[in-house]
Amino acid sequence: MRGKILSGLLAGLFSLSLSLTAVAAEDHKAEAMKHTQAAVDSSKKGDAKGVAEHAEAAKTHAAAANKEKANPHLDAALKSLDGAIEHGKMGHADIAGKAAEEAMTHLNAVKQ
Repeated sequence: MRGKILSGLLAGLFSLSLSLTAVAAEDHKAEAMKHTQAAVDSSKKGDAKGVAEHAEAAKTHAAAANKEKANPHLDAALKSLDGAIEHGKMGHADIAGKAAEEAMTHLNAVKQ
């Protein structure tokens, strides 16, 4: 009887840990999307520095989501965010914004 109870508890804990991992990955994806949208919005205002700052925050979350559950769209989003950061730091708000928009397209395509 104890063995069955213990097995049931362990199975429940395992299931809970799997669901928490999925929720954490989804939270990182949501945060990445929030910051990527802020980067796009900054580019529309001509704020290259703002694009770079938001893209860096988005990249941190996208990388965390990709570490938890790898996805080729997250890989592509990370590359686009790198471009947004690079061009944002150079003062190219329009090019940085286009890279941020590409990142958003890839983040929207992620199904986790």
